[in-house]
Amino acid sequence: MEMHAFGRLTPVDVARRRLLAATCPIDRVESVRVEAGFQRVLAADVRAPVAVPGFPRTTWDGYAFRSRDTDGATRGRPAELRVVGEVFAEQSYPRALRHGETVAIATGGAIPRGADAVVIFEEVERADELVRVFRPIAKGDRISRPGHDFPRGTMLARKGEELSAPALGAIASCGIPEVPVYALPRVAVIPNGNELLSPGDPPEVGRIYESNNATIASVILAAGGIPEVHPPVRDRAAVIERAIRSALASADLVLATGGSSVGERDHLPRILPKLGPLLFHGIAVRAGKPTLAARAGRKLVVGMPGHPTSCLANMYWLVLPVLRKLARRPGPGWTDGFAVLGSDAVAPTPGLATIVPLRFEKGRAYTTYRGSSVITSMAGATAFALLPPGRRLVRRGEKVRVHYLIPPLGSVRTGE
Repeated sequence: MEMHAFGRLTPVDVARRRLLAATCPIDRVESVRVEAGFQRVLAADVRAPVAVPGFPRTTWDGYAFRSRDTDGATRGRPAELRVVGEVFAEQSYPRALRHGETVAIATGGAIPRGADAVVIFEEVERADELVRVFRPIAKGDRISRPGHDFPRGTMLARKGEELSAPALGAIASCGIPEVPVYALPRVAVIPNGNELLSPGDPPEVGRIYESNNATIASVILAAGGIPEVHPPVRDRAAVIERAIRSALASADLVLATGGSSVGERDHLPRILPKLGPLLFHGIAVRAGKPTLAARAGRKLVVGMPGHPTSCLANMYWLVLPVLRKLARRPGPGWTDGFAVLGSDAVAPTPGLATIVPLRFEKGRAYTTYRGSSVITSMAGATAFALLPPGRRLVRRGEKVRVHYLIPPLGSVRTGE
C-alpha cells in the first residue's frame, strides 16, 4: 500500500479566502410565481405598476354616505339617512349618492360616488330602511384613499434581496403574477470508494453505508442550492474523472467526497489539476486536513474528506460561505459571538487549527466531538469554534469565539 506525505498545508483563512475569491455567483435568471418566491433572490428591482389601493374603499363594515349629512347630529337629534342599497367587497354602487342617502358596505368595498365617509354598524341604529347617526362623522372616516398603502412607482423590492413575505404580498397586491429571480445553484455530490454502499443496499462485511451525501445535501439545501447526489463511484481514477467531468456539464459546483488524501487510492489529487488550476491541497486544520479544490473555468471542484465528521465540519466552515455566495445570499451562514465552555475543548494539535463542534445547555457550550469518523460527533451541534494552532488546551470556564450557525442549520443563539 503506497502512501506519501502532504506538502505545505494551507492555513484555514487562506483556503477559505481562495475558494471564495474563485466563486462566481449565479447569473442565470428565471421567473417564478409570486406564491413561490419566498427567500428567492430577486434579479431585478420591482416597482409598483399601479397605486394600491386603486380606488377609495372602506376599512370597516358600516354605512357610506356624505359626511355633511351628519353635521350637527347628537344623541337627542340624530341624523337620519335612507338606506338605498348595499355594496360587498367585489361590487361597486351604480350611481352617485344623493343628499340623505346611505348604502350598507362591507370591508374593502368601493366607496360610492358622492360618499366621503363611513360609520361602522355598531355606532348607529337601524329601523327598517332608516339609519340614525348620533354624532357628526368627519370626511374621510373609515376610508382608505387610492395610493394609501403605496403609490404607483413605489420600490417594492430591490435586486439582490431575499424576497420576504411582506415584499411578496406587496408585489401580489399590484397584480404582478411572477418575479424575476436568480436560479438556484445546482451542486453535484460524488462519493467515491470501493467500500461504500448506498442506503438500501444489502449489508456486506467490510463495506459501509455512504452517509456524506445526506449531510452535504442538507447544507446545500440550507444555503439555497439544489443538491444532485450521485451513487458511490468505484476507486478507479478514470471512472471518478468521468463522473466529475459529466457533473460539471450541468452543475455549478462539484463536491467529491473521499479519495482526497495521499494514499494509493486517493485519486482526486491527480484528477483535479487536469480540470483547472489547483487552489490548495491539504489544509492546516483538524478535522478535515485532506481537502483540495480546483477551479474548472467559472466553476469549482472541491475534494472533501471521506470521514463523516471531517466532511460535515468542512462543509460548515469552508463550503457553506461558498454556497451562499454562489446563491447570492448574504453572509457566511453564521453569526459571530462568544460563549463560555462547559467542558474542555478538543486537545489542540501543533501547527493545525482545530474545529470544535458545539452544543448549548443552560447558556454554556459543550463540545460534541468524538472522532473524525464518527458522525455523532456532530449530533446536536448548532455552532462551532475554530481554535488557532497551538499547544494550550482550552479549559472549561474559558470564553471562546464561536460561530453560531443560522437556521435551519443552527438555532437561536444561546451563548453570550
